[in-house]
Amino acid sequence: MASHWIQTASHWGVYEVETRDGIARSTRPVAWDADPSPIIQALPAVVQGSLRVSQPFVRRGYLQHGPGRTSAERGADAYAAVGWDRAMRLVEEELLRVRGTHGNQAIYGGSYGWASAGRLHHSPSLLKRFLGGFGGYVDKLGNHSFGAALAIMPYVIGSNDITGMASDWRAICEHTRLFVCFGGIHSKNAQIDSGGTGAHCSVNWMRQSRRAGVKFVNISPSGADLSAEFEADWIPIRPNTDTAFMLGLAHTLIATGRADLEFLARYCTGYEAWRAYLLGETDGIVKDAAWAARICDVDASVIRGLCKRMTAQRTMLSMSWSIQRADHGEQPCWALVGLAAVLGQIGLPGGGFGLGYGAVNSIGAPRLENIPRPRIPLGRNAVTVHVPVARVTDMLLNPGKTIQYNGKPLTYPGIKLIHLCGGNPFHHNTEIRRVVESWRRPDTIIVHEHFWTPAAKHADIVLPATTTMERNDILAAELDHHWIAMKNKGTSQLAQCPTAQTALVQVERWSGPAPAVTAFRVPLG
Repeated sequence: MASHWIQTASHWGVYEVETRDGIARSTRPVAWDADPSPIIQALPAVVQGSLRVSQPFVRRGYLQHGPGRTSAERGADAYAAVGWDRAMRLVEEELLRVRGTHGNQAIYGGSYGWASAGRLHHSPSLLKRFLGGFGGYVDKLGNHSFGAALAIMPYVIGSNDITGMASDWRAICEHTRLFVCFGGIHSKNAQIDSGGTGAHCSVNWMRQSRRAGVKFVNISPSGADLSAEFEADWIPIRPNTDTAFMLGLAHTLIATGRADLEFLARYCTGYEAWRAYLLGETDGIVKDAAWAARICDVDASVIRGLCKRMTAQRTMLSMSWSIQRADHGEQPCWALVGLAAVLGQIGLPGGGFGLGYGAVNSIGAPRLENIPRPRIPLGRNAVTVHVPVARVTDMLLNPGKTIQYNGKPLTYPGIKLIHLCGGNPFHHNTEIRRVVESWRRPDTIIVHEHFWTPAAKHADIVLPATTTMERNDILAAELDHHWIAMKNKGTSQLAQCPTAQTALVQVERWSGPAPAVTAFRVPLG
């Protein structure tokens, strides 16, 4: 059969797929993407790989004994291949049982993850639409990407538009002369975008900025957090000491008379209290350059020298999302805004602060206003209980526990059923042993997956899903300039991939309530 090329898209970019004999053989980037990601080269091999979920599977203990009775075996049990009719009947019966016995507040449907790059087959949205029509579900609050910033920023600047806080790269090219990066700007992260990537522009914008005369400063434990091509000054600090460094800078600006008092008086509230804290009037600890230097493991002259450079020219203060993904992650967000306020350049073209430059491709890209995005309406969710996404493990382990969230009490519901589609909590959450233990608590876990991920390996019912190569869709990311028709190459890899049928190891036979079926033991490594 002759080969032909079909265009589609993914989180890693827009590309063309060569199909031969009905199977994807190779990929190539579209000609108009100046900086394509090499990740797309591996997609055909991954899609046809040995870890595809080829058809519905049910965990052996669950199939034999029903919900809850063998939940401790999740992650180590064998799986039986079943037909779609039986799989869907099991899902239907369990949803009805849990709703009838425990109510919809016992169903957790807060799928978290990037899922499909397409808008029409955006799996968490479709799952929530389905569960909302079923009477409701417990959803999640916030995100893992910039969750601490999302929580603190409304109290600091009155907005939680974290991605929109980053100034346009065009303004940086034209006006910024010093770009100070807390946590760097790692080029590898700019290969991807939630909701899909059109043209890769972030690294090219940085190159244009450097050619325009912008000087970069990388404040990070790793010099690799800002590529050598940008000729950045590297200030290596001890991990998780960014807040101390910012406080030392702010104190130095105040102590040397470089603070913009007019800006602070006109546009800010709370400066006097913060000034008292920086000067040690509240706790006896002066947060000067020498104090910060001891904590950050740098020389105090480095902090003082950077202060002089910041006040001498238009300066952009940048902080990577990674910095706020830690205990007390709200503090560097707060300190960054405070430092920018003392510097007095917030609101000036190319000045102030930004969160997440380089975290994904589109942060800082010129935005097109009033461009509608296709999306699936979720409908109404009758269950009003929402749980912070970082607390889902705690919720599963401690049903009925009351915590404080955003100044109000929140009581964890008792979850009996997890329905997950488009996310993998085992790579989002910390303390993986607790995650594994928490996933043994519900009666039933249903997962839709392309591959045998940890989430699939710890589920009771695993339903196969198509990849972006295998369905028609529309890529229309929020901050991108492109709408892309994502075209199915013509067939599904689920039907065309013979290796997916024989990939899993340690085949065994067993007899249960139903006729004997073949059970596959999923490798845990």
